[in-house]
Amino acid sequence: MKRFHLLLLSLFSGLLLSLAWPMNGFPGLLFVALVPLLVIEDHFWNRKNSRSAFALIGYVLPAFLIWNLLTTWWIVNSTLVGALVAIVLNSVFMTIIFVLFHLSRRTLTRPAQGYLALIFYWITFEFIHHHWDLNWPWLSLGNGFAAYHKWIQWYEFTGIFGGTLWVLIMNILVFFMIKAAQNKEHTKNLFFRGVIIALVIITPIITSVCIYKSWETDKGQPVDVVVVQPNLDPYSEQYELPPLEVVDRIWNIATQKTDELTQFVVCPESAIQEYVWEEHMNYTPSVIRFREYLQDFPNAALIVGLSTRRMFEPGEELTPSARKFSDADMFYDAYNTAMILDTSQQYQLYHKSKLTPGVEVMPLVRYFKFIEKLAFNLGGTVGSLGTDAERIPFTNSEGLKVGTAVCYESVYGDFMAGYVRNGANLIFVITNDGWWGNTPGHRQHLLFSSIRAIEMRRSIARSANTGISCFVNKRGDIQQATKYWEPGVIQQEIYTGEKMTFYVIYGDYIARISAFGTVLMLLITLMLRLKNTGRGKTRLK
Repeated sequence: MKRFHLLLLSLFSGLLLSLAWPMNGFPGLLFVALVPLLVIEDHFWNRKNSRSAFALIGYVLPAFLIWNLLTTWWIVNSTLVGALVAIVLNSVFMTIIFVLFHLSRRTLTRPAQGYLALIFYWITFEFIHHHWDLNWPWLSLGNGFAAYHKWIQWYEFTGIFGGTLWVLIMNILVFFMIKAAQNKEHTKNLFFRGVIIALVIITPIITSVCIYKSWETDKGQPVDVVVVQPNLDPYSEQYELPPLEVVDRIWNIATQKTDELTQFVVCPESAIQEYVWEEHMNYTPSVIRFREYLQDFPNAALIVGLSTRRMFEPGEELTPSARKFSDADMFYDAYNTAMILDTSQQYQLYHKSKLTPGVEVMPLVRYFKFIEKLAFNLGGTVGSLGTDAERIPFTNSEGLKVGTAVCYESVYGDFMAGYVRNGANLIFVITNDGWWGNTPGHRQHLLFSSIRAIEMRRSIARSANTGISCFVNKRGDIQQATKYWEPGVIQQEIYTGEKMTFYVIYGDYIARISAFGTVLMLLITLMLRLKNTGRGKTRLK
């Protein structure tokens, strides 16, 4: 196979991955999108005695660059540098995984075992991308079915890693069938392979549709929720209008649907424009104004986003995100915060804990202490926010428990499941998706809430400042979606969930098993390579 043909295969793979992605893509393409890359890898494996394993890089990287570019180019609307870093780094990481798979396959005594290594390595890569400071799980393969939520009702047992496993197995099976056909395998064997492929595709879908049709979404306690979409332009209005004018605008929209039965009014991320010291929360003009408005609706609790700061007490251990005052030997933390308040003087806070790399967190500070010391010497880190260790739900006066995700956090399944483990009956998502413009970005973000609803079987209310606000029932159906870039308010009774799904209880167990398998496979690969190297030296002697 010529170099030109290999590059065409790589480009074809990248296009298939892109055309499969939500929200306008067809996810069925994911079942064959990696096959061209497996053909390329097999080409190099058959020439392992004459071609370096690392020569594979130049033929795999283009596919991942195309996929990342065509599906996440919209980041550029927020930050050009951030977009370039995210697209290039993610493509490089994916390429590294494929090269590791190739190295293992070259080394293992049974080359077919290398495909098991691919499954372990890829899922482990996605798992790492959910947890380290350079987190970027947007293109996890299991997310590709977000727009076809009737196919993936079984995510309540597996989470998105079940979807990733499904995709990887299907690509390997299709590749094996192509190889069998090239080797002119017997027609009966080819037919048998085709039946297996059909069953692996159809069985999960049929099972999912049956679960979808049998699921009763109106079980649980009905809760009256109002969701506000103020539509403040994040580039020209949101941080320039007087804070109390913003509060007034939000409440004028909210009162179109709020009444004496309303139990929650949900407002978006950063709706309060004042930078609030948490020690003085009850003296903040925007908080006072919201409480005054709530007097007319004493049964309602308000959930709203804001930016806060907290002072460290003398002698208190500093966090890696601590910032030093320029004029005093004192430190504070800054947060992207969600708050619940009512007519009393009580309030509860949650600090966003899955932070956007580069924008809200300085990556890898916790692992490299010299970065932390350098940051302190420079007067505190710039852009690194504080976080909360636990997912503690908000509790209203009636005892209802609500897990509140701030923006990017709603992309993380096991992270959000932490709220349910801690008793959350409902999930709210507050976000500001206007940074990305009218692009696939805000629509993809919306669809990920469908996956979270299925995984946790919890109703979701989603308030987006300039994106799309909606309700999502326990089956993942999106309801009352607002229009992009238009102010709006929606009201609905949503139902609490009480039971914990298998996924909530056990979390990302598929990824943890894969991580164990990855360590095992890498150790076996390393030992065999060392053994083979030793034999080579012995022959030379």
